[in-house]
Amino acid sequence: MTVEIDKAGPKDAPPPRAPETIKAIPVRHYGRWVAAVVVIAFLASIVYAFSQGKVNWGAIPDNFFDSQILTGVGKTAWITIAAMALGVVLGIILAVMRLSKNPVTAAIAWGYIWFFRGTPVYVQLLLWFNLGLIFDYINLGPIYQDEWSDFMTPFLAALLGLGLNEAAYMAEICRAGIQAVDEGQTEAAHALGMSHARTLRRIVLPQAMRVIVPPTGNEFINMLKTTSLVIAVQYFDLLQAAQEIGQTSGAAAEMLFLAAAWYLILTSVLSVGQYYLERYYARGSSRSLPMTPLQRIRANLFSFSNRSAGGVGSS
Repeated sequence: MTVEIDKAGPKDAPPPRAPETIKAIPVRHYGRWVAAVVVIAFLASIVYAFSQGKVNWGAIPDNFFDSQILTGVGKTAWITIAAMALGVVLGIILAVMRLSKNPVTAAIAWGYIWFFRGTPVYVQLLLWFNLGLIFDYINLGPIYQDEWSDFMTPFLAALLGLGLNEAAYMAEICRAGIQAVDEGQTEAAHALGMSHARTLRRIVLPQAMRVIVPPTGNEFINMLKTTSLVIAVQYFDLLQAAQEIGQTSGAAAEMLFLAAAWYLILTSVLSVGQYYLERYYARGSSRSLPMTPLQRIRANLFSFSNRSAGGVGSS
């Protein structure tokens, strides 16, 4: 005799109960609210203090596009680009020399970096500007001969003081980027018969740019702000233009606020350029590139329009 077993269980058994929904109780972060209140109160106190001060706020928009200010902005941008270009080119050369197996070139590059990173840039600017106290003439043989005072102009003193100092920092940035590239890339290029210079130009540096670009962008922004020191060598820049207008108009502090506003505008433009440059060199390392600010705005507007349309349709 066979016995059939009902696998479904007894017919009079109650149905299984559905699991209860877990009610998540958010954790209250009272410290965040306290910190927010403290920060807002601090900012409000600063705004109130400046509102009570004797500040001629109308002088800032009146002189924001003054011809002297615009000339100073142009000269500041020009010395920034020129000094940074000199620093980048010389920094790449010094990085290659530092990584060279030749002990002489490696020692020279190390000594250069040691000296220019170890002395303040303000001292270097004054040194280049006052070399005329030591040398009366500059004599490069048949290439160039002139009096030192005519040769060492304020622009050249500013360019050498800023550019040579920047080269020491760029050398270390480039060296770190080159060393970040896998050595197998160089070995494979040499196995294909490529020379050392061509391997560096075609294989190593393009891959190292992903590491080099972010700190280089920071150095570019820092160079823009460091140009305010060129007033020591009598080079006309944004800060000197603001100070001259402040002395003649009697709004010295207001013109410093104006100069700070222009520096913020210029650094913001450089920050946007740095963002897109980093995004360009990240194409080979990231599967999906981060959205640009314009793409984020479009995505947010598109999602907002979809939500609005859905709300209207549901109503």
